[in-house]
Amino acid sequence: MENGHKEDEYEEHPVKSSTCEVDPWKPDSLTWQRKLNTKANTLTRFNLKLREIKHLAPLGVRLWQHVNAEAAEGRISIIDPFSKRLVTSYHGVPLGGIGEALEEVTEVSFNGISYSPEYVKIAQSLQINFLIVFVSHPNGKKSSTVLCPRNPEVLKKSASSGIGSWDWNLNGESSTYHALYPRAWTVYEGEPDPEISIISCQISPFIPHNYKESSFPVSVFKFTLSNSGKTSADITLLFTWANSVGGTSEFSGHHYNSKMKTKDGVHGVLLHHKTADGRPPVTFAIAAEETGDVHISECPCFSISGSSLGITAKEMWQEIKQHGSFDRLDFDGSSIHSEPGSSIGAAVAASLTLPPDTVRTVTFSLAWACPEVRFASGKTYHRRYTRFYGARTDAAGEIAHDAILEHANWVSEIEAWQRPILEDSRLPKWYRITLFNELYFLNAGGTIWTDGLPPMQSLATIEQMKFSLDRSSSDLKNTKDIDHQKDSTVEILGRMTSMLEQIHNPTTSNSAFGTYLLQSGEENIGQFLYLEGIEYHMWNTYDVHFYSSFAIIMLFPLLELSIQRDFAAAIMVHDPSRMKIMSDGKWVPRKVLGAVPHDIGISDPWFELNAYNLFDTDRWKDLNSKYVLQVYRDMVATGDKNFAKAVWPSVYIAIAFLDQFDKDGDGMIENDGFPDQTYDAWSVTGVSAYCGGLWVAALQAASAMAREVGDSVTGDYFWFKFQKAKAVYDKLWNGSYFNYDNSGGSSSSSIQADQLAGQWYARACGLQPIVDEEKVRSALEKVYNFNVLKVKEGKRGAVNGMLPDGRVDMSAMQSREIWAGVTYSVAANMIHEGMEEMAFNTASGIYDAAWSQEGLGYSFQTPEGWNTDDEYRSLCYMRPLAIWAMQWALSKPELHHHDMVIKNGDSTETLNYENHVGFEKVARCLKLPEVEGSRSFLQLFFDMVCRRLPF
Repeated sequence: MENGHKEDEYEEHPVKSSTCEVDPWKPDSLTWQRKLNTKANTLTRFNLKLREIKHLAPLGVRLWQHVNAEAAEGRISIIDPFSKRLVTSYHGVPLGGIGEALEEVTEVSFNGISYSPEYVKIAQSLQINFLIVFVSHPNGKKSSTVLCPRNPEVLKKSASSGIGSWDWNLNGESSTYHALYPRAWTVYEGEPDPEISIISCQISPFIPHNYKESSFPVSVFKFTLSNSGKTSADITLLFTWANSVGGTSEFSGHHYNSKMKTKDGVHGVLLHHKTADGRPPVTFAIAAEETGDVHISECPCFSISGSSLGITAKEMWQEIKQHGSFDRLDFDGSSIHSEPGSSIGAAVAASLTLPPDTVRTVTFSLAWACPEVRFASGKTYHRRYTRFYGARTDAAGEIAHDAILEHANWVSEIEAWQRPILEDSRLPKWYRITLFNELYFLNAGGTIWTDGLPPMQSLATIEQMKFSLDRSSSDLKNTKDIDHQKDSTVEILGRMTSMLEQIHNPTTSNSAFGTYLLQSGEENIGQFLYLEGIEYHMWNTYDVHFYSSFAIIMLFPLLELSIQRDFAAAIMVHDPSRMKIMSDGKWVPRKVLGAVPHDIGISDPWFELNAYNLFDTDRWKDLNSKYVLQVYRDMVATGDKNFAKAVWPSVYIAIAFLDQFDKDGDGMIENDGFPDQTYDAWSVTGVSAYCGGLWVAALQAASAMAREVGDSVTGDYFWFKFQKAKAVYDKLWNGSYFNYDNSGGSSSSSIQADQLAGQWYARACGLQPIVDEEKVRSALEKVYNFNVLKVKEGKRGAVNGMLPDGRVDMSAMQSREIWAGVTYSVAANMIHEGMEEMAFNTASGIYDAAWSQEGLGYSFQTPEGWNTDDEYRSLCYMRPLAIWAMQWALSKPELHHHDMVIKNGDSTETLNYENHVGFEKVARCLKLPEVEGSRSFLQLFFDMVCRRLPF
């Protein structure tokens, strides 16, 4: 296999040269691989230690009450640790473009659906969605199989559908799945026919710097068939699909299928699904291309279960197996609707004759059109792809058609992006593969990409406002030229959209709708949402985006700027509505002016910020620094001065707000004795290595950015503050690393893997180091020798906390965890400091744990982390995208900034006297009220009981 991390574990193959012809329809020489009959790993969820239960119990009680209260109102909680969810290790490359994830694909069966705007719904496996092959020779020898190994449990559950009568002859021993996101290949060697080789290639339009096709909800499946026998073979490939999105809506009835209009040889079926519970409708399209060698036929509808009209799944199978096509089916072209309690499906067949020693290709596509994104608040948005195909669900057919005609161009662009990295022999092979495969999250991580326009609301939300549609007209100049056949619906909806945009402009100006920061002439490429994780339901969690954003700024920089504009707008929002905090039961304002929100919301993104309610994140010490560092990095990465000028006021406000946490006036912020940063189950008090370093780096970035926008006075003042804070930060140095904090507590001397996060970002942004180089190297070596090598011989990554005596810091749940994204960021830090061998050895532990065959089974669902007992927490998580921070460090992108210049004649004391007055006034206006010191009765009672127990 080509996926070990030791170079001698590889069977050497000549690396494809860019000067040689590469066959994109066959697996690359570097892919993540798995045999189809590989036994699944059993995934073990994390368990709390007794002392952790004691510490977290009051929060847990309140959270349990909150989860139940939200469920009673039909809403979801941001986190629900009390419910069990189905988890498996069978995951593969997901389908579709960015913000359009539909399925996670393993081999050529289809698993979890992601269609809800509130969270990723992992539906029960849709056991009718398959690709199937039939082979027949002149001598009468026949073979057929679903291209998926037999699963007795699946067939038992699906007995009523008739698919148990289908042929399930694939053993999987000689068949291998290859993954290199956004492509995947499955090679069937001699299965089901020993003379026929089948290679399936799956392609999705994930194309860096492409903001059109990358938004399309479609994937293409290209089959390459070769015949090594001495006689020809008649082959039929069959693509089946259920009219379902999983769950109860499959059986709600009134769904229907219809034939696609044939164009350019592309045939197919549309499956129109109404969905349940008021969710927006969706239409699927399955299609195939007819050529001189390949004949296409369709079965527009068959009954999976229940009493719907038409042939059954069993009868459909018998028809195609006997005749090799659906040409004999009697279908009058009318739509067939499903009855309540029943479900229906459709199939497209591609038939051909394959002579000996020849190769043929067959192309299928799958598209889905769900133009509306509807949130629990009632607000509805249109997806990005509707800019090009309009907002009708039957656009799925046109998307499927275009994908078949254009997918070769997608592949060329993907090859041009990936080939230089894949051919870079200086990089470990495991890294080259995992770098691309970790990008699965930008598709499968509950992503949504809107058209960037304000939401369309109902009359109920604007009943007090007077307006008229008579003079409103729709601006369709950005949409593809579509023949609406004088459809009045299109015209009326266009007028309503135009009017509602005008009505709600004042509303969006009081939200985190960052599109209003676009300058004249700048393109609105839409707004992007992605979940913190499929178990943590918050959009664009900012303390985590700090790590994952390197993937977006490198591959889709305009999307990254869009996210940052939203947060720039969010900083200026003050929302005094109250929310209950789970950690102490207090009610606090949802979001105060000057604070960077933890997230952009969940039920009403952009308008109701901070879905996170475990702690009061207005008092967190990392978010504002992370914002300043990210927007500075994005500015120097893109050279976009308009962006810099638009967000600069929010940068100034962010610094002024955070300054209030410098309680003693020494220039350094202090943590307040609770988990007031991204490690939200690991308390920190006083000056800390993590938040303190971020503050120092942020002050330097703010100083540099001030000069970039022409404010040298503020630049000088922030430089003065940077120098002052830097001197205090250096006091955490203990001779070999930086202490966790200076409180003298149980974790104060802990070796934190992430202690140099501020230094990492300073280097990544082209700024000056925040500490001396020898101290940086010493601290990173300490992390490597202790946090990495002392845990399972370095094969798990860097544990968050390690005591100086070599024991794992067990003081908190998160101190004993290994976070994949943090380990990648530590490795990136090492690369910036010229310690590449150490960096790859550190990061390889994540590969060993998450991706290797001998690992824990987390491929294509990399969790936030795992502990030293190999128990995971939070599968399919945002932070592991930080592997692209390593690539940023390796590639050394061109940065657009001026060198820092400070006038030698200015003393820091003079700068402080002349420039601090205005800043201090702003900071005072942003100051939060003092925190009440009293604890709740529940907390007091619980502590009293715990003191009497023998912990």
